[in-house]
Amino acid sequence: MSSPPANPKTPAWPPKSAPRLFVEQELSLGMHVHIEGTQAHYLGKVMRVSEQGTVILCDNLTGEWACLVTEISKRSITLTAHERLREREDVPDFWLCPALLKKDRFDMVLEKASELGARAIRPVVTRRCVADKLNLVRAKTITIEAAEQCARTALPELHEPQKLDAFMRDWPKDRILYFADEARNAAPAAIAFASHMGPAALLIGPEGGFDDAERAAIRAHPQAHPISLGPRILRGETAAIAAMAIWMAQAGDWNEREFAK
Repeated sequence: MSSPPANPKTPAWPPKSAPRLFVEQELSLGMHVHIEGTQAHYLGKVMRVSEQGTVILCDNLTGEWACLVTEISKRSITLTAHERLREREDVPDFWLCPALLKKDRFDMVLEKASELGARAIRPVVTRRCVADKLNLVRAKTITIEAAEQCARTALPELHEPQKLDAFMRDWPKDRILYFADEARNAAPAAIAFASHMGPAALLIGPEGGFDDAERAAIRAHPQAHPISLGPRILRGETAAIAAMAIWMAQAGDWNEREFAK
């Protein structure tokens, strides 16, 4: 299918202004999707969709679908999958591993990591963290909303926070681990990232940085590579966002070279 049913009021297909949502069920052509709860409120009361209007749905499995509004009731909206617009994207194999920060600052990390294209977000708890817990339901909502806003078709994997010693002990042997080391001389991030095209991850410390024992343990790990983010002391959220942007520019999908899958 390349166009919706004949309707003189139908805008250009698919309309660029159509609202976007992620749904849990796997989508297929002609499938009826019943939207309820907060998503139905968003479509009906905030976006004010009407019958035969268009909503873009993503399922994190098959990609992005243009769906027609076929029924609107008081508490639910029914959509019909009309056309698949894009397959699920294959994002670069990059994990962001940020130490937990204060809630509002970590919210920013979650949002921007999703927008920048992280494949996974793996929070870490270190000795100087001001927080040691994460509301995963709330955190997932932030990543989903960010993915909807920036037109991602693949959600980042979101993991439970893990203490640094267990995080390092269980680290996979086939994945390089960059870490921002503000205490010693290290390779500039752009140079380090450009030299490695395989699976990668980035470890960022908390507000107070890693303590000496943690830094020594990280440096001793065979997969760890220290990097520098310049001469200034950066906040945790700034370091995470800046370093990930550099990685995407050097080795990720901002680069024309084919990235490792």
